[in-house]
Amino acid sequence: MKKIFAVLLLLTTACSATFAQTYDVKEHYTKKDVYITMRDGVKLFTSIYTPKDASKDNKYPVMMQRTCYSVAPYGETKYPGQLGPSKYMMQEGYIFVYQDVRGRWKSEGTWTNMTPVIDNKKGKTDVDEGSDTYDTIDWLIKNVAGNNGRVGQWGISYPGFYTAAGILSNHPALKASSPQAPISDFFFDDFHHNGAFLESYFFTYPVFGVQKKDTTAKAWYNNTMINPGTKDGYQFLLDMGPLKNADKYYKDNFYWQETVNHPSYDEFWQKRGLLKHYGKVKPAVMTVGGWFDAEDLTGPLAIYKTIEKKDPNAYNTIVMGPFGHGRWSRETGHTMHSNIYFGDSIATFYQKNIEQKFFNHFLKGNGDKNSGLPEAYMFNTGKNEWKTFDKWPSPAAVKEKLFLNSDGKLAAAQPTAAGSTSYVSDPLKPVPYTEDLPTTIGFTPHNYMSEDQRFASRRTDVLVFQTEVLADDVTLGGEIMAHLKVASTGTDADFFVKLIDVYPADEPNNPYMPNKSITLSNYQQMVRSEVMPARFRNSFERPEALVANQKTEINFRVQDVLHTFKKGHRIMIQVQSTAFPLFARNPQKFVENPYKADESDYIKATETVFNDSYLEVDVLK
Repeated sequence: MKKIFAVLLLLTTACSATFAQTYDVKEHYTKKDVYITMRDGVKLFTSIYTPKDASKDNKYPVMMQRTCYSVAPYGETKYPGQLGPSKYMMQEGYIFVYQDVRGRWKSEGTWTNMTPVIDNKKGKTDVDEGSDTYDTIDWLIKNVAGNNGRVGQWGISYPGFYTAAGILSNHPALKASSPQAPISDFFFDDFHHNGAFLESYFFTYPVFGVQKKDTTAKAWYNNTMINPGTKDGYQFLLDMGPLKNADKYYKDNFYWQETVNHPSYDEFWQKRGLLKHYGKVKPAVMTVGGWFDAEDLTGPLAIYKTIEKKDPNAYNTIVMGPFGHGRWSRETGHTMHSNIYFGDSIATFYQKNIEQKFFNHFLKGNGDKNSGLPEAYMFNTGKNEWKTFDKWPSPAAVKEKLFLNSDGKLAAAQPTAAGSTSYVSDPLKPVPYTEDLPTTIGFTPHNYMSEDQRFASRRTDVLVFQTEVLADDVTLGGEIMAHLKVASTGTDADFFVKLIDVYPADEPNNPYMPNKSITLSNYQQMVRSEVMPARFRNSFERPEALVANQKTEINFRVQDVLHTFKKGHRIMIQVQSTAFPLFARNPQKFVENPYKADESDYIKATETVFNDSYLEVDVLK
């Protein structure tokens, strides 16, 4: 499990070994380690890298990243292989600043997951990430020689959250902010989807739920990591049984206990959400995400849309590429996700033509709204090309319905006669979410987001609906809403909906496929998916039991998409009630707190989906 820490460091630095051999950071930058004192007296460890030619006549803007994942390497004589979001910005020259947030690594203070925002601060003890960002920027502008008075902030994943929260600092020197794969709300991203617990994150709790005793450069939580003794996370977590049995591993893990004790969207989670606090956004914002981000797909879309709605006059843009979590930060040559090939050097295109252009304009250029970038830079994952939009979702999109017919067909017309399809869901024999077993034991199950779904479609506890072979290309571009009409013999259930691109039988393999045992002939590529617990169908704050055997509406958002289903392909929808261990198993018997359910609460149930169920999609003509 020590590999987790290596992954976290990779997200914060995205170092390129090849480039490090040809560009010596130490030769071009001077490093200084300082403690910056916050308004409440807590000191935050900060590493500052300044171009050696910076002077009062040659000034540089500041690029800052605040992170809970360590600003290593520590020590003024030790340099990373790369600075900044990309080698291009490093080579061009910025003052790069990295800071351990409070309670982490060499910084003082107490660690809090998703620090609650305090909108109306009444004194020096009212601190949050916005105030820490403000105090840090203020110190940097006043004390770092050779800066031009402009600051940009960026970060991926949790550092993306700190960037998104930093927007709320309202420091006048913060001119450009790029939250990348940011978390906006832990009840809908990362640890939960619509309140359903992601058991795939089970092994990460030591990283987020153990307080350190003092400032440190070493991972203090390593001795609390679980050694599962297997590479099969499905079997390990199934054998563990109900979630209440996790206490034998995490009895003293404060974040696990917080998760267990707050199973609904109560004040604990609500006060950690960012979205309600936007309203007076001052810096230019470019939110970045990946269409196949298994950690944070909700966050980028939610933050962009919220700022767009609440701050219509703000410079607010979004970029969505064909990437997994944070993978736009490092070039892989052939851009792949699982077995799907999207083209070459796409990360380089993003870094040079989008990211660098954004920061250069607002930190080195005139900083007006005419940046030369579009409102939305979105990658079409079916046609493998970038598309630009003046607004997202596009006003040109036409809303259409795809009905789940009881004969297994997916059609635009609502069936004229009532019908339904049923399956038996057994939480003791849950549907696996992947065939890629090694990814079930690590930090993030990356590959499932575009993985072949044939293993699921051939099970009796998964419903399959698909169109006829498409006579023309069909582009879904925008939002997706699931409108299910269901009934259950149990009193609770989850419904996991998957949008799938079914390839034709003569589809050739691409030359870069990592898994040679997979064929793209008849491949069922997952394009988008989402889960919804029936208990939250009316309110995330107040869960309700299902009435057994009663037809019930369950409506929920399946995240946005830009994907062309090509002529000769089919569009498929799959519906199931387990996807283990991506999501924890719903007992299917309503209990007040699923984290404390007994083994006897886990029951088989027959789930019925009626044929007036449909997905509402945005179609680009």
